[in-house]
Amino acid sequence: MLIGLPKEIKDNEFRSGLTPGAVSALTRQGHRVKVQSGAGIGSSFTDLEYLSAGAEIVMHAEEAWAADLVVKVKEPIAAEYGYLNKDTILFTYLHLASNPTLTEALLKSGSTGIAYETVQMPDGKLPLLTPMSEVAGRMAVQAGATYLQKNHGGRGILMSGIPGVPPASVVILGAGIAGSNAARVAVGFGAAVTVLDVNYDRLKTLDDIYRGQLQTRISNTYTIEEAVYEADLVIGAVLIPGAKAPWLVRADMLKNMRPGAVIVDISIDQGGCVETARPTTHSEPIYTVDGIVHYCVANMPGAVPRTSTLALNNATLPYVLNLANEGLDALRRNNALQLGLNTHRGQLTNAAVAESLVLGSIAPQQALASNA
Repeated sequence: MLIGLPKEIKDNEFRSGLTPGAVSALTRQGHRVKVQSGAGIGSSFTDLEYLSAGAEIVMHAEEAWAADLVVKVKEPIAAEYGYLNKDTILFTYLHLASNPTLTEALLKSGSTGIAYETVQMPDGKLPLLTPMSEVAGRMAVQAGATYLQKNHGGRGILMSGIPGVPPASVVILGAGIAGSNAARVAVGFGAAVTVLDVNYDRLKTLDDIYRGQLQTRISNTYTIEEAVYEADLVIGAVLIPGAKAPWLVRADMLKNMRPGAVIVDISIDQGGCVETARPTTHSEPIYTVDGIVHYCVANMPGAVPRTSTLALNNATLPYVLNLANEGLDALRRNNALQLGLNTHRGQLTNAAVAESLVLGSIAPQQALASNA
């Protein structure tokens, strides 16, 4: 199979869809890989390393996109929509529930769009979302600590406090992968941490791990309001696979929060769990609403691309190899990968995305069967 690796062009996105090691694994199995020049430079991988792994270096994006399977990190942006076509399998993060424009472009082009974030195991785990959720969760605390500084518009709070002065109050909404990793770093900082979730078992696990170093609370309207109003830093880490995130922090709640408090909404890729959240970029990461600093960067792990690219490829490579070796048959035979299918030949194949966008959909197996 011919595999293409275009350079990421989203604002300050430095990750790469394939490492030289991944390219080597593909070429050793007889596949051709076209890598756009500079595709790995943000992650400190040179063109020479890709050449040594057996890749062909091409100069222009359209050459990398002209492939049977295109592997990326972030969803295509408007400048890339013209490369989409019915013969291409696109394997990347898509987050379509909050992006009707991209959804329309994929459907119009007939592209087969497989989303990392909806590949799902029988036990409900999301193996290709997990590594970036781990990175984003840990980064959320670092970002919060930075923007709590007065010179960045925050309350002027040191996360750890010092003897005689209390630490920052950190509230984490969601105890999944991102939330648990945020809790780990926040506890390490010495902050006063409260984690809220509707899942008692997740909260119990955190309580068992940290043995009194953090508080856990069942999430409902009352407990969320009570916790958020007393918080210096609120981290939104809510996920419903494939679907738009629910608003847990409403716009009218901001006026009751501490002036200069910071919100970091990790859920922004799926629309955000804060009503006043809107996607920002690494070049312009924050804005303020009612005195509350909002950090809503939609590609947080892109700021640590070397770590993120290696972690992502560890998870994605087996699926890339599966697709390269079997093509669409990989989707028919691999149930986890099949759940990653979001669009195929002009049809929407993810029910959660369809519900979020108020569109119709068909089951993945039905779409694949009609094109067997």
